Amino acid sequence: ETEPLTSRKDVSDCNEGEDCKENGLLVRNPKSALRLVEDGNKVHPTQGDKGEAAQISNGYSGVQSSVPCKGQQQLMELEDRETWSKKMDFLLSVIGYAVDLGNVWRFPYICYQNGGGAFLIPYTIMAIFGGIPLFYMELALGQYHRNGCISIWRKICPIFKGIGFAICIIDLYVASYYNTIMAWAFYYLISSFTVELPWTSCTNVWNTGNCTNYFSKDNVSWTLHSISPAEEFYTRHVLQAHRSNGLDDLGGISWQLTLCLLLIFTIVYFSIWKGVKTSGKVVWVTATFPYVILFILLVRGATLPGAWRGVLYYLKPDWQKLLATEVWVDAAAQIFFSLGPGFGVLLAYASYNKFHNNCYQDALVTSTVNCVTSFVSGFVIFTVLGYMAEMRNEDVSEVAKDTGPSLLFITYAEAIANMPASTFFAIIFFLMLLTLGLDSTFAGLEGVITGVLDEFPHVWSKRRELFVLGLTIVCFLGSLATLTFGGAYVVKLFEEYATGPAVLTVVFLEAVAVAWFYGITQFCNDVKEMLGFTPGWYWRVCWVAISPIFLLFVTCSFLSNPPALRLFDYNYPYWTTVVGYCIGTSSIICIPIYMVYRLIITPGTLKERILKSITPETATEIPFGDIRMNAV
Repeated sequence: ETEPLTSRKDVSDCNEGEDCKENGLLVRNPKSALRLVEDGNKVHPTQGDKGEAAQISNGYSGVQSSVPCKGQQQLMELEDRETWSKKMDFLLSVIGYAVDLGNVWRFPYICYQNGGGAFLIPYTIMAIFGGIPLFYMELALGQYHRNGCISIWRKICPIFKGIGFAICIIDLYVASYYNTIMAWAFYYLISSFTVELPWTSCTNVWNTGNCTNYFSKDNVSWTLHSISPAEEFYTRHVLQAHRSNGLDDLGGISWQLTLCLLLIFTIVYFSIWKGVKTSGKVVWVTATFPYVILFILLVRGATLPGAWRGVLYYLKPDWQKLLATEVWVDAAAQIFFSLGPGFGVLLAYASYNKFHNNCYQDALVTSTVNCVTSFVSGFVIFTVLGYMAEMRNEDVSEVAKDTGPSLLFITYAEAIANMPASTFFAIIFFLMLLTLGLDSTFAGLEGVITGVLDEFPHVWSKRRELFVLGLTIVCFLGSLATLTFGGAYVVKLFEEYATGPAVLTVVFLEAVAVAWFYGITQFCNDVKEMLGFTPGWYWRVCWVAISPIFLLFVTCSFLSNPPALRLFDYNYPYWTTVVGYCIGTSSIICIPIYMVYRLIITPGTLKERILKSITPETATEIPFGDIRMNAV
């Protein structure tokens, strides 16, 4: 009832009694071929084999792969996977992905809003017990199984494969609004190549009678109706939000922003179209340049009058805040979205590592760099806010009321415009925003590309450039709604509802699937196979209990108290909340749909179907010297 895995005809090119090589893999002569039992799970060596299959430390049987020398389709895909040219390519790519625009505007705002220096306590605790373990888990999964976010579930727990499809949809939603923010930054960059920055005066065609330039030499008074020239440049010239009445009347499309976004997607395409070999080189610029600029801006900010007021406001601890649940929720959400598990990026990037790469060390280094960058960015922002408060003769709290992109495009842009050498600082600042966003976009799209190419290699493996072109076109067309006069309202809706709860749900299910279905013991054995040591009890406890509870805590807090959205003078109506939840649900609905589909197509009784659906169906290749070992 058994059939040889190979036949003499398949290996006719091999000499009698000798071994041959195929794609750099040692292949046993058919005399010692393995016989595969019909159920595909038990492998028995023939009598010609010398010795039993080696038992390897992850509990699987290690057996030599038997493949035809002609390279025909195999039970397992044994082709060598593309790898990073250098270790630093990988590290810079992960750092570039994790350190994005949110580190510059979101962390400083959340920090001073939630108790200043006291906020660092819940932030550190949430990083140690929630963010970093999940970050490490995804790197280890990707590196061991060497697959993208869709096909990897065949090797972990097939019934959860819908998680991979949900991740791809979430990444597309992010690409549809995140790149629009970069288009705004690019428009500012182009506008900065002037002797006098256009957001410094009230004499432009887009200014209104309420425009008040308190930096002018004239003696002007700031009233409740006063609007700074920087705010009018952002809202009336760049966004043209005054030409939209809200989400129910978005207005026309801004052709200037459309051209900016088109150029950004062109840069993105030619950076990632060839794979990690090209994107790994680009991140040497996009991941390191922001740190040079942050240092320059930090030094400049520290020398401004009133900078100490901003730093004091940023770090002054309010210990009473630690008793509020919202502070801990914000800390958990900030570290989670900052490190970025759940978007398929860490799985994709780690899958191109060498098998024995020390991903444990990588996880600690990159997550530490990310957290430190967020903290330092707070000084860059708040030294300037202190300067603004000094010039306005107001409290820092009044100056720092802008949140999100407005903090960068209004408050910080206005401060830069009134510094000496303002043109220079404006150019490098908006260049920094562009580079911060670009490598995050590279990463998000690579998560989708790797996932789809690994799932459908027979269709797209030789057509990567074509697939990437189609993907960028889809993302560009999906961004058109954010390029309208009311596009800023769409961006905020997507940011708050379309991705947040969905990603939290995805990573919660991912953590449960790995720790409870695949098995924490098996996962730790996989890590030992790669790194030579088993994760300690701290990592095991985090993966099994603390991290899932951490995710459940944040998700339930968000769903029980959804944010009331407001942008400029527009209060989002209730129906927009419903639309936001529908958009978010449209991605995670893939998970239960695939579970039902999987149970339907699996033969057997209900119990047999469930057991088969939670059992890994595809073997994982494990390098063992010059021979590939199969874990089956």
